[in-house]
Amino acid sequence: MANTVLSNRNLRGLHRDLGYFYVGLIIAFAISGIAQNHRKQFNPSRYVYEFKKVQTAFHLPKESVTKDSVELFSKAEGLEEMRQFDFRKDSTLVISYKDADATIHLATGQGEINHWKKRPVLAQLTFLHKFNGNLSWMLYSDIFAVAMIIIAMTGMFLMKGKNSFRKRGWIFALAGIIIPILALIFLFK
Repeated sequence: MANTVLSNRNLRGLHRDLGYFYVGLIIAFAISGIAQNHRKQFNPSRYVYEFKKVQTAFHLPKESVTKDSVELFSKAEGLEEMRQFDFRKDSTLVISYKDADATIHLATGQGEINHWKKRPVLAQLTFLHKFNGNLSWMLYSDIFAVAMIIIAMTGMFLMKGKNSFRKRGWIFALAGIIIPILALIFLFK
């Protein structure tokens, strides 16, 4: 058989070399992807290392809360680098800082301050997995996505004989396609 671009030998080489090149990113994205799946149970990027209950002068109506009053509260509590403050539907004031969050219930003035640190390794892996606005990383991630498609496609045609795609691989591929489709049908709203 002629050594064409789509020959088994070339597909094996492409599959192998792309797999070797991207093994680190595949593992990083797999670990951070699992962590992202469980972000309702824990924050994969950070963890609380100090928790403090506070009684504040904040109260209803929420219009009485101003940027100046938030800055005074922040200064009194030693909280630096306020990023933003907002209100939840239940009239809870939420203030975000560089490395802390404050949640204050305006009906009672009671609240809590959580100081947090980045989770070692997992925060960095999650940062890679999420789009961070960097054009170079976006392009690299797009190239990685195309490489994953090539790895998947070449992997389907590497086996010959009774374990080939044509003999039995198509069954697994079909099952692998049906499961996400069912998930979309029943879970996507």
